[in-house]
Amino acid sequence: MELLLHQCSMADLDQLVLISRQTFIDAFATQNNAEDFEQYLNSALTRERIASELEHSHTSFYFVLNNKDETVGFFKVNDAKAQTDIFDETSYELERIYVVSGYQQLGVGTWMIDRVISLAQKAKKAYIWLGVWEENVRAIRFYEKKGFIKFGKHPYYIGKDKQMDWLMKLDLTTL
Repeated sequence: MELLLHQCSMADLDQLVLISRQTFIDAFATQNNAEDFEQYLNSALTRERIASELEHSHTSFYFVLNNKDETVGFFKVNDAKAQTDIFDETSYELERIYVVSGYQQLGVGTWMIDRVISLAQKAKKAYIWLGVWEENVRAIRFYEKKGFIKFGKHPYYIGKDKQMDWLMKLDLTTL
């Protein structure tokens, strides 16, 4: 499958909100309390919130399109001033990375990670870091296969539910 990267702009906002909400629902709705989950969706993945993130000069969203011009995934990277933790000028935070459910297990996630690495190297970053829910074993295995290592953890709230994210990083200086 041929894939193409498209950097999102405000013209993509409605589609970005839809894919953000749908992929998050597909990934985590069944593993969370419905009330907490709904509260999270209605605070973190609203049109207003995503528009604000999209307008931030140190944040970039990208759609991944297939050869039929369908959006099959997306990711969000933050430079130091927009990061949720760490705030290191020599790093990129990969805050969100999601593959649309019908396109999982087809190499789209690997393709996206490779693009994130390329973007970080072009920006002369020393490493990429991310937070991943400690119970998301499949994602953790994926990141480990790509060379990410655990270096810490931090809390992540879904509504009132305090969950724990592993902090993982990929050292770009060794690639």
